[in-house]
Amino acid sequence: MIKLITTGKIKEKYLKEAISEYTKRLSKYTKLEIIELNDYDFDNKNIVLEKEKEQILKHISDKDYIVTLEIEGKQFSSTEFAEKINNIFINNSNITFIIGGSYGLHDDIKKKSNLALSFSKFTFPHQLFRVILLEQIYRAFKIIKNESYHK
Repeated sequence: MIKLITTGKIKEKYLKEAISEYTKRLSKYTKLEIIELNDYDFDNKNIVLEKEKEQILKHISDKDYIVTLEIEGKQFSSTEFAEKINNIFINNSNITFIIGGSYGLHDDIKKKSNLALSFSKFTFPHQLFRVILLEQIYRAFKIIKNESYHK
């Protein structure tokens, strides 16, 4: 099972449609659960990170293989990412991806992470990044299954 924990709600229709499309495509390969947490609009970074941490911790367990999305994380090619996902599933039944809010992730969440993952040194809008992440997970399953899609 793939679990995606993310802060904030998707408002834009085109992003909702893209997420829905990749959710449908992924259903052929794995169960997907998307957990949208409350978004906090405070100027105090520490308060926001603490509140987001409390919410995230409610949705993770010791059996989850936790992947945090961090700008400082490890970067993979799509093929390497597919291999990593395949290897994780050998010993784990759940992979949980965590996308933090505008201030990133609390250090306590980062410490729980099995893998800090970065897609780029660029900063992406969190709502758009959900689509990018889901597409790459879908691409990984296509690569794992040796199906055409990846070029």
